[in-house]
Amino acid sequence: MSDQNDYEKKIWLNSYEQGVKGAIDFKDILIPQYLEESFQNFPDNPALIFQGFTLSFKELNEMVARFAAVLKGFGIKKGDSVAILLPNVIPCVVAYYATLKIGGIVVLNNPLYSDRELEHQFTDSNSTFLITLDLLANRMVKLRKKTNIKTVVYCSIGDYLPFVKRLLFPLVAKKKGLAADVTPAKNLFKFKDVIAKVDPDYTQADVNIDDVAMYQYTGGTTGVSKGVMLTHKNISYQIQQAEAWFPAFEKGAEIMLGALPIFHVFGMSVSMNFAIRMGWANVLVPKPQPEPLLEAISKFKVTFAPLVPTMYIGMLDHPDLEHTDLTSIKGCFSGSAPLPLEVINNFQEKTGSIIVEGFGLTESTPVTHINPFNGVRKQGSIGIPIPDTECKIVDLKDATREMPINEAGELLMRGPQIMKGYLNKPDETEKTLTEDGFLCTGDVAKMDEDGYFYIVDRIKDMIICGGYNVYPRDIDEVLFEHPKILEACCIGIPHEKRGEAVKAFVILKEGEEMTERDVIDYCDTKLAKYKLPVKVEFRQELPKSNVGKILRKDLRVQEQNK
Repeated sequence: MSDQNDYEKKIWLNSYEQGVKGAIDFKDILIPQYLEESFQNFPDNPALIFQGFTLSFKELNEMVARFAAVLKGFGIKKGDSVAILLPNVIPCVVAYYATLKIGGIVVLNNPLYSDRELEHQFTDSNSTFLITLDLLANRMVKLRKKTNIKTVVYCSIGDYLPFVKRLLFPLVAKKKGLAADVTPAKNLFKFKDVIAKVDPDYTQADVNIDDVAMYQYTGGTTGVSKGVMLTHKNISYQIQQAEAWFPAFEKGAEIMLGALPIFHVFGMSVSMNFAIRMGWANVLVPKPQPEPLLEAISKFKVTFAPLVPTMYIGMLDHPDLEHTDLTSIKGCFSGSAPLPLEVINNFQEKTGSIIVEGFGLTESTPVTHINPFNGVRKQGSIGIPIPDTECKIVDLKDATREMPINEAGELLMRGPQIMKGYLNKPDETEKTLTEDGFLCTGDVAKMDEDGYFYIVDRIKDMIICGGYNVYPRDIDEVLFEHPKILEACCIGIPHEKRGEAVKAFVILKEGEEMTERDVIDYCDTKLAKYKLPVKVEFRQELPKSNVGKILRKDLRVQEQNK
């Protein structure tokens, strides 16, 4: 049995690549100050590239200052919540930085969510201002009545395009579902109109580094979706950790692939904020399907690409791959789910790049572990804790007992990137954060003799579908609402392209009839597309405990044994 103080010794530090230190001399820099710094250092460098339209750091800094003036003009003050419901478009980045500049609280929302899911998040966060897309504007104006949102600003995918594309956009946009007519309404405004009417306001609000900067939601529906309170320090220190981990990459010299959704904490930190901190161009991809990903990499000579496994798999499977040059890529970062060895080898061979796998949670802003970029990368491992991150594995039944090397238990983590807590949920916060500041992840993991960590299983029943977290209870609750359904339970099953997908087990009420398609179509009216079941199995009974609780784990075992 090994010395159980291996966690305190941080044995993983011996596996760090040369030049990466175990501790960082953190600077208390607010997020908008990173943008100002890059503007000072690289004013004419491209900051954002969207469909070939380029915004320099100078222009981005000015647009952020203009939108900050807009927010103030609408009465948004320090501590007010601003909801952002956008894909990866230029106004998404602008709204995020402008909100933080005036001391507001950012609430990033997934545009794929249903009204029911969004209503909960808008209400729980007490958002009073919303910026969204013209495609969603009419829906959001109707939904606004059920929330505290007073003002809605909308943009279009066609707002920022190169000259020729901008001329052609109105001719094809509606046919392709890329634009929509917006019905005029009270307190509804166009993004380009409102920023044109104000002078830029470069004032940085007096914000404490420990103040809450954003509420980032973990799940989907009422009862499950929790608003993670991330502070300015959480987000700022996370960027400094990322910078320390990749010393081979120079400031002002790389091109980031902005394909991870910014509304997801992984995309927010690793694509958007890291690129702005480093003075890199960020090639925004609003719909990260294989074709636009391949096009963006080859056309703009992307050098750094954080992606999720489904994106790598999709590109390797696409017929365009054979005649696409991806050799500009130097480094890739993969997270959210394990990346198969075959995919890693094929992609690295095709690009000449290095892929490092990592791990994190919304509650940790999100990154806590990464494999070394220039060092030993272990297949199947989430890597080693990044600088200033402490980790330990504890007994599942007795959290005071630390597990020896190579023995599984719950993964606990502590560091400057760990959340402040859950919004309006003190009991959940108390369950998740220990008195001495460790985050209880709910993941079963183990650590090897070199300090590399491996996720063995999940205590929580979360399904990771195409990089998105899906909570089966979300879908269970929706199914239980159907008048023909008596009982239901959902699990994750392997899926060739998404990694995992949802399977629903359903018991119908006596005398009722439904088809698999009926169940899926019903869910489609209540849930985001990626949460929909891909399979439905009708049962006469479901496995239950002595107290009548449906045993999800037993269903998983039954499914695996088929």
